[in-house]
Amino acid sequence: METQIPIFMAAPFILMLACIAVLPLFAEHFWESNKNKLIVALVLGIPTSIWMLANGLGEHVYDSVLFDYIPFIILLGGLYVITGGIFIDADFEASPRNNTIILIIGAVLASFMGTTGAAMLLIRLLLHTNKQRKHKVHTVLFFIGIVANCGGLLTPLGDPPLFMMYLRGADFFWFFNFWQPWLFVNAVLLICYNIMDRYWYKREDKEEKAADKTELQPLKVTGTLNFVWLLLVIAAVAFINPKYLPFMNENPFFGFLRDAVIIIATALSLITTKKSVRQENNFSWSPIMEVAYLFIGIFLTMVPVLLLLKTNAGSLGIDTTTAFYYCAGALSSFLDNTPTAVTFYSLAQGLFAGNPELINGEIVAGIPSIFMEAICVAAVTFGSLTYIGNGPNFMVKSIAEQEGIKMPQFFQYMIKFSLIIILPTLILCNLIFF
Repeated sequence: METQIPIFMAAPFILMLACIAVLPLFAEHFWESNKNKLIVALVLGIPTSIWMLANGLGEHVYDSVLFDYIPFIILLGGLYVITGGIFIDADFEASPRNNTIILIIGAVLASFMGTTGAAMLLIRLLLHTNKQRKHKVHTVLFFIGIVANCGGLLTPLGDPPLFMMYLRGADFFWFFNFWQPWLFVNAVLLICYNIMDRYWYKREDKEEKAADKTELQPLKVTGTLNFVWLLLVIAAVAFINPKYLPFMNENPFFGFLRDAVIIIATALSLITTKKSVRQENNFSWSPIMEVAYLFIGIFLTMVPVLLLLKTNAGSLGIDTTTAFYYCAGALSSFLDNTPTAVTFYSLAQGLFAGNPELINGEIVAGIPSIFMEAICVAAVTFGSLTYIGNGPNFMVKSIAEQEGIKMPQFFQYMIKFSLIIILPTLILCNLIFF
């Protein structure tokens, strides 16, 4: 019989997430250093792991690091490196039509190259296109909402929470079931954007609009071989799994075949891409190092929390799809959406393990499909409600500010944009689909 987890063992996980949420706002200089992020992660993660090992629960730490953290970092690192080798630039007329088309393309690409990859691929194209526009803050805000978040809903490649559910047994193609929420949320946001952009476009200076129509540059795409490596990653995630290769059920280590293919694709990207292409993209290892450092802390500290949730799920009162949708969404808005999705998945496991009479309909990765859908859709889309809800949000904000765009600060983003446009859209999504 396993040791009971005391409630105080949730403290390191809560502190880890609190650091991620609060330190960028109140200790920005300290938090800028990836070294300091790693120190915080290890200070909280190592004692947690030692306690787990000392109490006979070491296999849970082992599984979390080996079969969750390592594949997670390999996929994110691979997508980051490969998309960082593709440079897309142009200067189109900054019309509402063209801007909307860029956002539509981003909403589609986000599901296949990740929200981070799609955001980094298209943000400079969008900013270059709109350089003559005076009113463009709203364009960046909708870009964050659509490309950096809500677009990544259709495959496990789109956003890390979905990949974690894929690792737990959800089929790659099952995520295409989200096409209706994906279409609804993104269509509503795109319509709102187009209406707003038309309003501001009419108020642009006539001379600036005239210059914008004449100072055009054709589309430039370099590093195109990386699309081949990207397709290799997509194929690896889609087809190197027990559904297509049954022998993988015999040993969990066979899962590393998928990771090996992703590593090979990443290496090929580094070898075949000219340095000048990555320089044009301002490619840096710092963002993926930041993710690696923070998530080792998250994956270590969340182990006892997941066990606590499985044990006590029935007493928490979260037992409907609506409750899962809003609770997972609320936490994803202010904490990182990946551990939030894993946390609520564990909660659902515990809930239905103790109450099998509640199970009806399709089962996905051990829980009812409709609950899995609520967790996934909320974790991905609610990340757009704040700058800290998803990794690309702050990255896009930072790039826009480097281009001289005065972006709203943390609470301004919520008050002036996400709470009045994105949140009502997500409430409608719940009423229609859950």
